[in-house]
Amino acid sequence: MDVKVGRVVRRIIPRKRFKVKTGKTEKHINRIISSGSGVFMGLIDPDKQSPKEALKLAKSMDEGGADVIMLGGSIGAQGVALDEMARMIRESVDVPLHLFPGNVSNITKYADSMYFMSLLNSKNPYWISGAQSLGAPIVNKYKIEAIPTAYLVFEPGQTVGYVGEAQLLPRDKPDLSAAYSMAAQYMGMRFVILESGSGAPSPVPTPIVSAIRRMCSINIVIAGGVKTPEQARELIKAGANCIHIGTKIEDDSNPLEKVKRFAKAIHTKVDAK
Repeated sequence: MDVKVGRVVRRIIPRKRFKVKTGKTEKHINRIISSGSGVFMGLIDPDKQSPKEALKLAKSMDEGGADVIMLGGSIGAQGVALDEMARMIRESVDVPLHLFPGNVSNITKYADSMYFMSLLNSKNPYWISGAQSLGAPIVNKYKIEAIPTAYLVFEPGQTVGYVGEAQLLPRDKPDLSAAYSMAAQYMGMRFVILESGSGAPSPVPTPIVSAIRRMCSINIVIAGGVKTPEQARELIKAGANCIHIGTKIEDDSNPLEKVKRFAKAIHTKVDAK
C-alpha cells in the first residue's frame, strides 16, 4: 500500500525541485511601477466573448496601450475553448497574456503567467488553499509563471463574492483591509487584488488603498467598478499599482479609443509612495 501511494505521488509531483521566482511578466510589471507609472491590465472575460471577438478586443488593448492582457472571470470558458482563445491572443499581441482564474479549470498552457491566488476572506477553505493545491501540479506541468497573490473581495462583491463565498470586506474599514494585506505580505504574497466585483457601481474607495500603501510594500491591484479614466487616475495617486479594466472596454462601441483614454490616465507618472 505504501509503495502504491508513493508511486502515485511521484507521477503527480515532479522530482525536480522548483522555486517561485520572479518571472518575465512580474518583472515587466515591476519595471513599469519602478518608472513611477501605473500598470494598465486589460481584462477579457472568456465567457462573454467568442475567440474571434476576444482576439479583436485583445488587439485593441495592445494597440491602445494596455501593459498586460488578461483572461478571466468568475465562471468563464475552459478546456478547448479557453485554449483556442488564449492561443490566438498570445500569437497576435506583444504584451504578456496573463490568467485571472476563477477556478482550477480556468488554466491554459498558452498563458504566459497567472495570478496564483488565495481568496483570504472566503468562508470556504476550498478558495483559500483547496483549489490552489489541485491547481499547483497543473501550473508546474505547463510551466506557467505563477505570481503569489492575495485576493480580497469587498462589498458589494457581485458574482465573485457569491461564487467565492466571501465574507465581504466593508468599504468603510481601511484598517481591516490593511491588516489583511499585511498578513498577505507576511505570508509571502507579492500582489494583493482589491476586488469589488465585475460591474460593481464603484471601485474600492481611495482611503482603503492609501491605508494599505502606508502599511505595506505589496503591489496593489484594483479590480471591479472602475468606470472612468479619472477614477483609475485617482486610485493610482492613492497608492494603487495596477488597474484592471474589462467591462467598460468590452461594452464600448469604440474600444480602441476607450483603451487609449484609460492608458493615458493610468500611465501618467506619480511621485513614488
